[in-house]
Amino acid sequence: MIKILHLSDIHMGSGFSHGRINPETGLNTRLEDFAHTLGQCIDRALFEPVDLVLFGGDAFPDATPPPIVQEVFAMQFRRLVDAQIPTVLLVGNHDQHSQGLGGASLCIYRTLGVPGFVVGDRLQTHRIQTRNGDIQIITLPWLTRSTLLTRPDTEGLSLGEVNQLLVDRLRVALEGEIRRLDPAIPTVLLAHLMTDTARFGAERFLAVGKGFTVPLSLLTRPCFDYVALGHVHRHQILAEHPYVVYPGSIERVDFSEEAEEKGFVLVEVDRGHTKLEFCPLSVRPFRTIRVDVSEAEDPQAALVKAIAAEPIQEAVVRLIYHVRSEQLDQIDSNGLHQALSMAHTYTIHAELVSQLARPRLPEMGTGTTIDPMEALKTYITNQPHLSDIAIEMMEAAQALLTHQADSECFAQPEWDEWQQSLDFAEVAPTSETEPSQLRLL
Repeated sequence: MIKILHLSDIHMGSGFSHGRINPETGLNTRLEDFAHTLGQCIDRALFEPVDLVLFGGDAFPDATPPPIVQEVFAMQFRRLVDAQIPTVLLVGNHDQHSQGLGGASLCIYRTLGVPGFVVGDRLQTHRIQTRNGDIQIITLPWLTRSTLLTRPDTEGLSLGEVNQLLVDRLRVALEGEIRRLDPAIPTVLLAHLMTDTARFGAERFLAVGKGFTVPLSLLTRPCFDYVALGHVHRHQILAEHPYVVYPGSIERVDFSEEAEEKGFVLVEVDRGHTKLEFCPLSVRPFRTIRVDVSEAEDPQAALVKAIAAEPIQEAVVRLIYHVRSEQLDQIDSNGLHQALSMAHTYTIHAELVSQLARPRLPEMGTGTTIDPMEALKTYITNQPHLSDIAIEMMEAAQALLTHQADSECFAQPEWDEWQQSLDFAEVAPTSETEPSQLRLL
């Protein structure tokens, strides 16, 4: 049996806005959190000890992290070098250059010839010697469309057809590596990708439009004894024959991961037989406190009570409360800061509850009849998050109106009723970095 520690998505240097400067070290406390959590992983690797460490990609937020962040990362992995534990560092989407080529933040380990370290920045099979025998690792870094396709390849194709062509190209390339495998020794596929069955969260926004979805069936091959994945921050086991596993990220990067358990996976691999264990990590908690005080006689007391009911000590906290405009004078900011002082860091967001059931944009006017297309155009203009699909929305609306006019079934009263149902007061999410902010609901 070869014992493996599989971890992924370290994102060392993320979330500084949720930390503060430690006066004793001069470092952001969130950097220290990530270093401490990575240290827990390395501690376990040395304690077991494991025969091999597999890192599934995304070491940093981008390909050119600050020197201090690189140093903190290297100090932990240096412990594996000293213990002579071979390590494979896979290149994820955050480790690549903006052009999608290479792994700028990780290739330095290959350039320096760090003993026992392999950098997986291309589809390639590595035969690695461990203290308990040899193992084959196929590295599959994050692939973009430009990696497998040229512009002429995609002309005239739909997004679905492009994705299928990408999968077909990947299948051929992967098959070439599989044919060169030694069937007598264990094989692991180490890949940074999004599968079609994964449950995902924040990472989908971090990589939108840059990669493509890989069908699970492409990974569940009998030649693989274990499929070690990276990219998705939530731990999950997608298949058991063979095991296809996302270990998840080792630290929370933002509030979208507030409820997720973080950890790594210990794996025992032999040819045709695999056992695994998910190992949770002790990480800093994130807490969201949502309170509606718009109907409270004493909104300040209601807020303080809600804060006191939550375990906020040393947590990253955000307080979001709904309040009426006439109640603002009853809110004591100093009192809220005092109530939240036990938190590691915190933000306060006051969301102003409108007294109108359906407030309109000023451009819409009141009690007037306006052209449907002009109304939609005004709405889209005031919704920045719809800018990418604005043209498609206008075209679709025009087609619907044309169809309705042809069938003489689109009456003005129906349009007025639909128009009134739109929530023209929708706004973009509030910034996590601002100490306080009013929003219209």
